[in-house]
Amino acid sequence: MANLPAYNPNNRGNLDPRRTRNRVVTDLFEPGSTLKPFTAAAALEAGLYQPGTIIQTAPGQLTIGNRTIHDAHPQGALTVAQVIQKSSNVGTAKMGLALPSEALWSLFNRAGFGLPPRSGFPGEVSGRLRGYATWKPIEQATMSYGYGISVSLMQLARSYTIFASDGMLHPVTLLKRDSPVQGTRVVSAQTALAVRKMLELAAQPGGTAPGAQVSGYTVAGKTGTAHKLEGKAYATNRYVASFVGMAPATRPRVVIAVMIDEPSAGKYYGGAVAAPVFSQVAAGTLRLLAVPPDAPGKTTVLMPEDAPLVREEV
Repeated sequence: MANLPAYNPNNRGNLDPRRTRNRVVTDLFEPGSTLKPFTAAAALEAGLYQPGTIIQTAPGQLTIGNRTIHDAHPQGALTVAQVIQKSSNVGTAKMGLALPSEALWSLFNRAGFGLPPRSGFPGEVSGRLRGYATWKPIEQATMSYGYGISVSLMQLARSYTIFASDGMLHPVTLLKRDSPVQGTRVVSAQTALAVRKMLELAAQPGGTAPGAQVSGYTVAGKTGTAHKLEGKAYATNRYVASFVGMAPATRPRVVIAVMIDEPSAGKYYGGAVAAPVFSQVAAGTLRLLAVPPDAPGKTTVLMPEDAPLVREEV
């Protein structure tokens, strides 16, 4: 766990109390599109969809009551795998609305959302997952892609162990264990592997996070870009950018979650600012752990400066 900007505990003169929090554990945010893989997993588990099932996302928007959901790039017909790769809000909302609200809530709950991680760290938060009985259709749709739910970065990192370890959710500990820990099954191994392959597509050219690539290794992950709440409304120009991924994708050894609060310098999409951080941290971590490359001939595919960014509508 790391927090930046950090602070020097030996220098009390310029101490900013806001920098002393371990934000990974104590701060909440709306995860945005990093929640889409869980909606896809719920749809696969229910037997309503397969990775190759076609979802019509044209004309790039979906009206529910008096609200309209948009995609940044109208795509037309997409497979479920492409919905995750391209981060389609419309496609994800259609999957979410096809499920009973209890089924979607149940998977989120079993993934650890709305529950304390039980890491033992002081001040850890449980996040917010409202009961499904009160969901309106528009709320179920937006929750399917990460709005209306709040999580900590620790919760989000932990939840992705489901896709990294064949459907098992692993406990969080800050202590070194001498023997393997027992996880809890959330989805089938088949569903977990199918979603992991979708996440691998998202981290390749054509997905939202080619900047997450690591030379010599396959990676899988998902971007998130969400407006920040400002009172009772969403701010127009304040964002949370995130990326959660795993490597090597063929046999994951690490799950790494990155969240950047209000990115600046003209970029705010998760694929543009959080995914490159994942790439650097993953590359160093895999070297430290002496993990053999699973794609030794693979080099990072550099995107041209003028290449269009596969954006998320937020």
